[in-house]
Amino acid sequence: MQINTNTRSVNLDPRDTQFVQNPYPAYAAIREQLPVFKWEQYGHWCCVAYNDVNGLLRDRRFGRQILHVATREELGWADTPEHLKPFYAFEQHSLLELEPPVHTRLRGLVSRAFLSRQVERLRPEIASLCNRLLDQFEAKPEVELLNAYATPIPVAVICDLLGAPIEMANQFLSWSHDMVSMYMAKRDRAIEDKAVAATLAFSTYMRDLIRERRGKGGDNLLMELIRAESEQGKLSEDELVTTAILMLNAGHEATVHALGNGIKALLEEGATSDIGSGHVEEIMRFDAPLHMFTRYALEDLEWNGLKLRKGETIGLLLGAANRDPARFPDPDRFIPARDNAAQNVSFGAGIHFCIGAPLARLEMEVALPILFERLPGLRLAEVPQ
Repeated sequence: MQINTNTRSVNLDPRDTQFVQNPYPAYAAIREQLPVFKWEQYGHWCCVAYNDVNGLLRDRRFGRQILHVATREELGWADTPEHLKPFYAFEQHSLLELEPPVHTRLRGLVSRAFLSRQVERLRPEIASLCNRLLDQFEAKPEVELLNAYATPIPVAVICDLLGAPIEMANQFLSWSHDMVSMYMAKRDRAIEDKAVAATLAFSTYMRDLIRERRGKGGDNLLMELIRAESEQGKLSEDELVTTAILMLNAGHEATVHALGNGIKALLEEGATSDIGSGHVEEIMRFDAPLHMFTRYALEDLEWNGLKLRKGETIGLLLGAANRDPARFPDPDRFIPARDNAAQNVSFGAGIHFCIGAPLARLEMEVALPILFERLPGLRLAEVPQ
């Protein structure tokens, strides 16, 4: 890693094995010298300090979408490559990428299903699922927990909540992984082609499922969205398809990694007893499942002494913000009793705060204690990679 204070830039390969394994020393070094810097490999500005990241997440001068306030020509952007048009045609309806008023309308249609009091009713079902999974490998001498435990839990739960067939779970996972790979650093044509193929296949499947479910009863999120589309005209079919797929993708991706990170942290720190909400919040702070979220400047502006043109990107390093000693004293220690751990930014903040946060927290609050109660002698076979 090279930090150049003269150009306010950092040369750091985000795929470097040592950095991927433990990015926090690099974050600390950057924060000390350049809390706002140009990351050369990404080609845009980034920030690592908690107050900056938290503030930008809430600053309405920045957004996830830019083409609603500027044209590609105005921004100096080339046309979307022909082979990527199906992917971005899908993404333009994604709640994750939209701004008000469309974002407000779509979020309102799904938010009730994820309220804390709504997801709490799933607690017994999640506990039963955890125990059934443990029954399958409890007697084995060794198990790969990410595949055997951390992945099936959120996938099964979001399928149940949405009303999607659980027997399709492995296919949903495959499509989801291929689509999410579009956000990897330095993706190549092969990755892009797989992402487009997954997007088209997932969209076709979801349209067929929606067509089959129309006119039928059912108490699940998919039926609520179908009724909102057909009876109330509150969303288009494209919005319905994209929203349903987003719920499946976002409903498991971060939670799988949070559970995996949490199991690792609890084992390494010897904090496997009396696991409660404090442990969950500290897990989210200590090792965020997602490390960077980007925003566009929606206008020409000055922020923190930095002049940004409309359309410029700034990266918000959530994992770095969660280890900022100015907000979290002794940030590299895992402290379940930390009184402000819930101030972590792993779920975001502002209008794009993770809609599924209550569900993710519940899944972790249930799954982690059951795991260690059933397997009190659990230990790491090797350092997770």
